[in-house]
Amino acid sequence: MTIARLFHGEKVRLTAFRHEDLAVALRWEDDSDYLRQLIGAAARPRAQEQVQGWYKQHVEDKDGNLFAIRVRDSDTLVGFIELDDILWNAGSAWYAIGIGDRNARGKGYGTEATRLALQFAFDELNLHRVQLTVFAYNEPAIRVYERCGFQREGVFRDQIYRDGVRYDSYLYGILRPEWDAIIGRR
Repeated sequence: MTIARLFHGEKVRLTAFRHEDLAVALRWEDDSDYLRQLIGAAARPRAQEQVQGWYKQHVEDKDGNLFAIRVRDSDTLVGFIELDDILWNAGSAWYAIGIGDRNARGKGYGTEATRLALQFAFDELNLHRVQLTVFAYNEPAIRVYERCGFQREGVFRDQIYRDGVRYDSYLYGILRPEWDAIIGRR
């Protein structure tokens, strides 16, 4: 039996964040489209100290994992992944992904990074469930999640307000046996 390589896909690889990555992540904070896909709070740029605090919090979190998404050929930082709020006794975690580099969107990086994160969650952390929420208007992300095997489990009706319109937010989840079936195991 061959052990799968964690963190490396054909297009991207997952790494730890580097000190110099914080400057790149700070530039993403000026992109309102990026912020509005990611957070429910009012979209506003965060200061350098806030981005550094976000990073520090994740580095010190024993119940979470933060990864940088890098283009495999160029080592360019294009986004991040979080598996956090892990409940070890339940075997569950929350998932989040952000592709901050506008030029990297729509190239399959998010799909491949999500698959790598699920492999890590189920095979390395031995989790049973990974879940996420996504805004109904974030159709590219919904396609990624469904392509990777997440199933819509619930709706938070009229949860987000953007540009004078109320939107639902969806709860998605994937269980370990579903992931195993997708990758052809068991």
